[in-house]
Amino acid sequence: MFKIGIDVGGTFTDFVVTNEGEPPRYFKTPSTPHDPSEGVMAGLEDAAQAYDLSIHEFLDTTELVIHGSTVATNTLVERKGAKVGLITTDGFGDLLEMREGLKEDRYNLRMTPVEPLVPRYLRMGIPERVRADGSVFTPLDERALDRELEYLRQEGVEALAVCFLFSYLNPAHEALVYEKIRDKFPDLYTSLSHEVIPQIKEFDRLSTTVINSYVGPVFGRYLQHLKDRFAPYQRFGEVLIMQSNGGVAPIDDSSKMGVRAILSGPAGGVSAAAYHGQLLGESKVISFDMGGTSTDISLIEDGVPHLAHEKFEGGWKIAVPMIDIHTMGAGGGSIASVGPGGILHVGPQSAGADPGPACYDKGGEDATVTDANLMLGYLDPNNFLGGKAKLNKDLAVKALEERVAKPLGMTTVEAAYGVSRVVATTMAEGIRLMSVHRGVDPREFAILAFGGAAGLHAGQVARELRVDKVHLPAAGPVLSAYGMLCTDLKYDFSRSHPASLDGIDLQTVRSILIGLESQGREKLRAQGISEDDIEVQRSADMRYLDQVYEVNIAVPDPSLEDGAFLSEWSGNFHQRYQELFSYHQQDQEVRLVTLRVTMVGRLSRISQPQGTKSNDAAVSPAPVGTRRVYLGAWHEVPVYDIASLASGARLDGPAILESEFTTILVETGNSITVDGAGGIELHVALESLDSTASSVRDELVPVDGDPVEPPAGDISARPDPITLAVVEHRLESIALEMTEVMLRTSMSQILNSSRDFSTAILDAECQLVAQGEGIPVHISALPIAGAAVREYFEGDMSEGDLFVLNDPYFGGSHLPDITIIRPVFYQGELLFYGVNRAHHSDVGGGTHGGYNPAASEIYQEGIRIPPLRLYDKGVPREDVLQMIAANVRQSENFLGDLNAQIGSVMIAEQRIQALLESYGPERLTAAVNDILAATEKQVREFISQWPDGVYRGESLVDDDGFDNKLVPIRAKVTIEGDSMTIDLGESSPQVTGFINSSYANTRSLTHAAIMYLAPTDVARNEGSARAVQVIAPKGLVVNANPPAPVCMSTNHCAEEIVEAIFKALSQAIPHEVTAGFSRRLRYAMTGIDPRTGRQFIWHFFLARGGGGASYGYDGWPNVGEVNVAGGIRAPSIELTEERFPFFVKCHELRADSGGAGTWRGGLGAICDLVYEGTEPALLNTAGDGIVVPPFGLFGADPGLPHDYKILSDGAERLLGSKEVGVVVNPGDHVYCLSSGGGGYGEPGERDEAAREWDLKNGYVTG
Repeated sequence: MFKIGIDVGGTFTDFVVTNEGEPPRYFKTPSTPHDPSEGVMAGLEDAAQAYDLSIHEFLDTTELVIHGSTVATNTLVERKGAKVGLITTDGFGDLLEMREGLKEDRYNLRMTPVEPLVPRYLRMGIPERVRADGSVFTPLDERALDRELEYLRQEGVEALAVCFLFSYLNPAHEALVYEKIRDKFPDLYTSLSHEVIPQIKEFDRLSTTVINSYVGPVFGRYLQHLKDRFAPYQRFGEVLIMQSNGGVAPIDDSSKMGVRAILSGPAGGVSAAAYHGQLLGESKVISFDMGGTSTDISLIEDGVPHLAHEKFEGGWKIAVPMIDIHTMGAGGGSIASVGPGGILHVGPQSAGADPGPACYDKGGEDATVTDANLMLGYLDPNNFLGGKAKLNKDLAVKALEERVAKPLGMTTVEAAYGVSRVVATTMAEGIRLMSVHRGVDPREFAILAFGGAAGLHAGQVARELRVDKVHLPAAGPVLSAYGMLCTDLKYDFSRSHPASLDGIDLQTVRSILIGLESQGREKLRAQGISEDDIEVQRSADMRYLDQVYEVNIAVPDPSLEDGAFLSEWSGNFHQRYQELFSYHQQDQEVRLVTLRVTMVGRLSRISQPQGTKSNDAAVSPAPVGTRRVYLGAWHEVPVYDIASLASGARLDGPAILESEFTTILVETGNSITVDGAGGIELHVALESLDSTASSVRDELVPVDGDPVEPPAGDISARPDPITLAVVEHRLESIALEMTEVMLRTSMSQILNSSRDFSTAILDAECQLVAQGEGIPVHISALPIAGAAVREYFEGDMSEGDLFVLNDPYFGGSHLPDITIIRPVFYQGELLFYGVNRAHHSDVGGGTHGGYNPAASEIYQEGIRIPPLRLYDKGVPREDVLQMIAANVRQSENFLGDLNAQIGSVMIAEQRIQALLESYGPERLTAAVNDILAATEKQVREFISQWPDGVYRGESLVDDDGFDNKLVPIRAKVTIEGDSMTIDLGESSPQVTGFINSSYANTRSLTHAAIMYLAPTDVARNEGSARAVQVIAPKGLVVNANPPAPVCMSTNHCAEEIVEAIFKALSQAIPHEVTAGFSRRLRYAMTGIDPRTGRQFIWHFFLARGGGGASYGYDGWPNVGEVNVAGGIRAPSIELTEERFPFFVKCHELRADSGGAGTWRGGLGAICDLVYEGTEPALLNTAGDGIVVPPFGLFGADPGLPHDYKILSDGAERLLGSKEVGVVVNPGDHVYCLSSGGGGYGEPGERDEAAREWDLKNGYVTG
């Protein structure tokens, strides 16, 4: 009987067919995107003919087809899904569009907001409410439900999604809604959030449920069509569908849960890699799938791929278990280009299949990785895709010469070799970063490479990672289809059960686990799986008390005695945390969040053919020819036919191995052996990267073979453009790794959820070299902190030292922002600094939460830390740590956050030292200097295109909390050639209240303003600031003298500095500037949580304001202030109520809040929060924007200002923007209306269709 694996890709549909006792056979046929099942049947016809059977005979003797497809993925990404209606809790209908307040690119203010999968006019809020303990607060209003269902029917919705708050705890209301839907619309596709993912965090559940309803009808129709195609074959077995989790499920289950098949195709390749790794005896494998557009990587340990429980696809979060696949924009079609600064970039843009690389001769003019591979001799132009396509080498050379070589001042062959190196570095860094995130060392793994382009680059990637073995399986060209036959039936179940391990009810835990397991057994038995073939996997998502990100760990055998069960469970968590983040906090409270059970039904695997080892295997096989190949120099290289290589054969590089769909490059020093299944095992010589890097300049021979004189000067000390690109990638990767460590290990909501921190690398001169995904307000302040440490401790820094500071008058910005600095030494010389700046939830002072609106001098704002040595030669100074902790509220969380910062800079030190080891200090520092110079050149180039002149702008701060009203911030911007001066000298003198700014903060905001206006590909390093001079005389509000308070300055006057610069430059570059964003107005509350008896401090990050509009773009809703621009996450409503004594009545968009214009300002939001403590709490406010609204530009209206108030027993008490000690009584409502963004352009010129859409969706009401 036959078993068939089918993978439908964008270009080809791949088939693997097995028959008992025979080796598997592989087939490819063109995909048919209009109806993928048509291509499937065509390929089955081809396979039947290959077996000399009719299609009827073939399928009547087929017992199983396992099918993977990109239909669900393409439906989501291409926005071709169903018309969905949403039923949700009244007052929360906009959570989908609010997207947790995040914007993917926080430095790009001019981009189209993400379009929600369900438009606002189809999102219906129904009166109902469940509390955080699962009890019903408001019963479901069935009459309102009936009305809204009838409305949605009239609107012609094709599917419904239902998601109520806390439905994972109490699904009764969702079940009642489903009964109504089945009664009224029995055939309407419906998704219930408690069935899709019964887990805490409403946005995760909502987004996933909506995606399921969006893709489900389309995916279901396709699967039904496929089912119908097989119906005529009466003895045909069954069809199973590949799932994102690496398992398979029947068609009916897959149709109901289409969201679980979003990664169906790629999951097959990873499943095959896992199975193949087991057969090869590799316990740790990196799955490396390099195609034409991108590269997918996954980690596999002990035959099991790592799983993720959330992923963004098409702009939306998917929170179901799936194989953890990291996609990088690096493939054969990745475009190589040279930026204005003269640095080579490869990807993420791709030439695609049409027009494709220049060498495809389809009209493409961009140079790509494939063009480089062709020019370097790695590809045979006459044997591409087994001879089905011809490549034009002349067009490849032309594209590389014009797009890469000439801009870099290199020969064309150097440029091509550089493209190959850069794309390898990009992929290696992606693998390194993913590995570190998952707590593993890539050097301990083997790479299993497949995909059309993998064979040419896997060796280079492995060498960069210090991985010495790469496997390239014989089934590589069809490995995803092969993987379909290496899988099991798999069902994932979960249920959130937030609880502390201290005092947890283990009987409830066991009951939940048993219940989930029973659901799975029932499904598997219905599929005919015997008890012997059922496997149960139990795990839990857990975290420390106030963290937001969970760690998934194994749950012990529930039959263990209570004490042993708890001890092992807790130990598992601390051990996994240590593996991931290099430390753990044994004394911190551990929280259970979600219990998970995976039920696996074992299926028979594809049989692995074993080739017979040839008696002549030890004899070098005969090549089929030779080819001229560039490997730092031109070589005449033997070419071998893979199919003719016997099992056990061994070859030394350099060599080229070819088959119909694969080309493998064996570089000098590397070797290969042929494994028993006909696959290739590549042995990588781990020579110094530096020798490879320098070889480009050591032996320069152009295409025609004539020698080329190397450039004059000291080659070793002058990094070539390719080295610059590689080093830039590595440094950025290190900064991003620092960010990841911080996100995952910090304790406070303001850091782990709201992301109010930044990471950076400075050079020995304290120049900003690279920055992680920090918030813009920090961008240029960190070098000043580094310089403060360097100057204060000059000559007195040692390896292992670590420094801390927060003093705004000595390197800091404001007191809550604590900076940790780690000097990086190499061979005794100080060369770099790792820096982490994080906003701490409390730093002492006169009031909770870090902001004291009553402060008239800095001493009242909190503990003031000048540069201090926190570690002395690697030894923590416990006395200093305890002194600092003793001066803050909630010292446990404070120390936890400080430890996270320390871990972040320690990682930076390790990675930078490895980079120094690779390149040497002279070469690396020279590369850094050249990178900064290249960025400076790029910035000067775009400034030179702006009109020369003097431009003025003014912005006003509402007040300083004392007697100063409408405090002016004035910017005089002078553009002269390629330079710019920003003079803030006409701003207000320093004031009494805490809106004064330190110079570091002011400098950073001016830099951020220019980065907002710059092209999006400009690096955020010191080079981007050199063309801009900042003048801020001492004694002004923008550069105050001590002891003036400055705590609010990172928001105000920070935002107003950006506003004044935007207003000034609107006269010079009107199409680049953005109208006013909502200003930050936060409050912090402290009190006693009656559920725990503990004090709490809570910072308000809900109801983010709207973004300003710009030329061609409406403003983003709910993205917050301009100095963070979508970089701070709004917290989960469910987590907030579970953790704090609050009840949120409403959290939605504020209609009419965006300024009218040709392009409308983004909407602000509404939040109605009820305090449910049993004794009074205290609240303070710190912000602005109640008096001065977000400005409009060029005739547009401003956004509405903020309107915050406390509602108490029918009385209304307006909140000022700078108040302290406000009493909030039990039952009081804190009611916040945040401002919208300013509009751009005359309102009368708005597009009529846009105006009608605004009215239809209620963004405007008239």
